[in-house]
Amino acid sequence: MSVAHAIEATGGAGGAALTRCVSCTADVFAREYWGRAPLLSRAAELRGSFTDLLDTAAVDELVSERGLRTPFLRMAKEGAVLNAGTFTRGGGAGATVTDLAADDKVLAQLGDGATLVLQALHRSWPPLVEFGSRLADELGHPVQVNAYVTPPQNQGFAAHYDVHDVFVLQVSGRKKWTIHAPVVDSPLDNQPWDKRKDAVAARTADEPVIDTVIEPGDALYLPRGTIHSAAALGETSIHLTVGVHPLTRYHLVKHLLAAVQEDPALRTSLPVGVDLADPDVLADELSATLAALHRALDAQPVAAAAEHVGTNLMQRTRPEALAPLAQLTAAASLTAATPVRRRAGLRIRVRRDADGATALVLLDRTVTVPAAAADAVKTVLTGAAFTPAELPGLDDDGRLALVRRLLRDGVLVPAGS
Repeated sequence: MSVAHAIEATGGAGGAALTRCVSCTADVFAREYWGRAPLLSRAAELRGSFTDLLDTAAVDELVSERGLRTPFLRMAKEGAVLNAGTFTRGGGAGATVTDLAADDKVLAQLGDGATLVLQALHRSWPPLVEFGSRLADELGHPVQVNAYVTPPQNQGFAAHYDVHDVFVLQVSGRKKWTIHAPVVDSPLDNQPWDKRKDAVAARTADEPVIDTVIEPGDALYLPRGTIHSAAALGETSIHLTVGVHPLTRYHLVKHLLAAVQEDPALRTSLPVGVDLADPDVLADELSATLAALHRALDAQPVAAAAEHVGTNLMQRTRPEALAPLAQLTAAASLTAATPVRRRAGLRIRVRRDADGATALVLLDRTVTVPAAAADAVKTVLTGAAFTPAELPGLDDDGRLALVRRLLRDGVLVPAGS
């Protein structure tokens, strides 16, 4: 399924999160840019600034009032990551941790030219929790969000590439970005830039693909492997880096290799009494192994691979945030006219058991409902808002019982939330 089709299938409101980041349609992005080429989108081409996601006051609050610990923040200067002790300290009375953000130390480091990195804000800052969840839902791949705060005339990190795709969203200040073509296309997690420092340094001597100043409201998409560096100009720069960790064909390769080990022909020992390092000796064994591998791979069901990918996505993505107390209140006060909806971004695998019961398989639990609720479950899974009274196939008590249970299990949320 293409990115554009995935956005449509997941009910992503026409790609509302993605189109904040790019100046083209979801379909054009999927076809021409995703994993292929950088895309610079200017503020005038987008739907507004990014200050609703993060601003200077939010950065101050995160550092001084939210109790951030490493690795949820780090600092770097002149391309090197600083020792955590230079910007953290113990929590004091009532807190036994030793690595809480120390606002005065952070201030001193910023004043000395260090860059502040606030990591995994898709887990800690409410506007980015929602944005990150929506974008992951639309793209169909896991997302993380970091913020980079760079003092004037400073560069946080040397030219490098990432092993994930990124959207750069400029919040405030200006930053000069220099972009070069990859030295390795679509690198995997085990192919980081620091293993190719010389090649990266050599590539930066070439003509850049993009050499420009990014201003507030501008956005930049970089496929993984794209070499980049950035330096703040005349004022403090804040930008969000939205990292997209794509599932790749290599994920499928690893799944297939794990699956084919069940084939005895691929577990056969190589012969004894011969020199296995001799190509002539090994040729027949390699030929037999390749033939057995082809047979085993051809027999692998697509459904098993899809289940593997689905489980991986469940583990690596976060659905819409829940409010536990509000959920309990909604379940306790539920009536036939209460509007509810499926929790956005929640990945559910549906299984029909031998007795006809429907099992909703979630990340760490399975919710089983009776066969009579099968049609009602179809309504639940559409994602559209509904009331218990609208569920087919159940009596009044059954409708309320089903919705109440799904509220308590975090499958449904109040429609107004």
